[in-house]
Amino acid sequence: MLDIRLVAESDRLDVLVLPVRPAGQATGGEASAVPAPTAVAPPDGTADEADALTPVARLTGRAGEIRTQLRPGRTPGRLLLLSIGDGDEAAWRTAGAALARSCADETHITIALPTEVTPAVVRGLAEGLLLASYRFRLTEAGTTPALGGVDLLLTDPAAYESTVATARTTAAMTRLARDLTNMPSSEKNPQWFAEQVTAAAADLPGLGLRVRGPAELAAEGFGGILAVGGGSASGPRLVELDWHPADARTHVVLIGKGITFDTGGLSIKPVPAMKLMRKDMAGAAAVVAATLGAAELRLPIRITMLAPLAENMVSGSAFRPGDIVRHYGGITSETTNSDAEGRLVLADALAYAVQQLKPDLLLDLATLTGANAVALGKRTAALYSDNDELAADVLAAVEAAGESAWRMPLHTDYVEYLGSEIADLYSAPAQGAGSVTAALYLREFTGDLRDRWLHLDMSAPSWADGDQAEVSRGATGWGVRSLLRWLASVD
Repeated sequence: MLDIRLVAESDRLDVLVLPVRPAGQATGGEASAVPAPTAVAPPDGTADEADALTPVARLTGRAGEIRTQLRPGRTPGRLLLLSIGDGDEAAWRTAGAALARSCADETHITIALPTEVTPAVVRGLAEGLLLASYRFRLTEAGTTPALGGVDLLLTDPAAYESTVATARTTAAMTRLARDLTNMPSSEKNPQWFAEQVTAAAADLPGLGLRVRGPAELAAEGFGGILAVGGGSASGPRLVELDWHPADARTHVVLIGKGITFDTGGLSIKPVPAMKLMRKDMAGAAAVVAATLGAAELRLPIRITMLAPLAENMVSGSAFRPGDIVRHYGGITSETTNSDAEGRLVLADALAYAVQQLKPDLLLDLATLTGANAVALGKRTAALYSDNDELAADVLAAVEAAGESAWRMPLHTDYVEYLGSEIADLYSAPAQGAGSVTAALYLREFTGDLRDRWLHLDMSAPSWADGDQAEVSRGATGWGVRSLLRWLASVD
């Protein structure tokens, strides 16, 4: 991963980046930009050169704009003007991402930070640089950016070391979630995923780990996980990871849907819809990475992470539409559609969390419905909760992290759609409102934690068709940054 140093004086000035910001409207009504004063004076001549270049560079000051000036035979050899917008954390994150892509062929750059540098500025810039420089190690081998080092030039480097450390952990865990999600399902099955979590947890002291295999799941009554995984030669797993520091006052359970590949089962998907189903465990990847990140940051909160893992395949042992599934704790579901499998594994995990773990707060993340994308597009997750305070806190964390979510209604009128004549619930009602009814179905398994539960349907934003700002093409790692922000804020 990119090496970011905080320095008061850089010993490498091959490429110098100077910030510019909006100056208002220029003659003719076009927006213009001006250089921003820097905390450390740049090398002789470069400040004057930036003053002269900015008016003719046609910069508006919008975050992420870059102009380059070559300086043959001089130091620095290249001068970059970087627009920082209004200078808040989000703008610096965008600027850092643009810089990482623009300078991908460089080996080292130095960025002179402005006089008004704050921890938010440093965090946004560092996260943008680290996240945008991501490339998946298998499918993009040979295109890894050359950029290996960045110096951030400011007057008091020590004051921001912890900020960079937090940004580095956040980015590393987001990259881990991206790696797990991008991995082709020819490599990735429930056992493989569980092994990755086991290896990662071994590097962090204080984490407890339990992995349940098919025999244990059957003995303990996890009928939903077993039904979904029953059609695959790769048996299901339930990974339980526990971070329990001595000073923790609040216990949070994080649950993530972990379908390592989804054919749709007997309700088989068409090929175009099946092609990217390696991403159907992005919720599990996010909660795993967030829990590992919390342990690395030593956050004073107890977190139990549950990742129900299964591969939804077509075979003679696959569960059928119309089958009755008995979940952990005894609730039964009539499985109206085997392509609505994620909610079946989540139901088991939710029931187990409520009955055995008894947390203070309960959150689940899942690539659950295509209806999420119909309602909110490709970049925004749907958030459901009966708890206004919890919903507001999580939405605030999502916004601060630079991700996107929108609170959706849990219409009580739709609860009647869940009624089955031969079981307690239909798994997937046919009346529409797919994301809402999926959330209502999950809520039936939250017991006395119903008013302390929150669900994020994040199917659409878990994958990006192209690079945009700090998001790289492919798996986005959506939710890791938001969860870490929220977990750091919980008392």
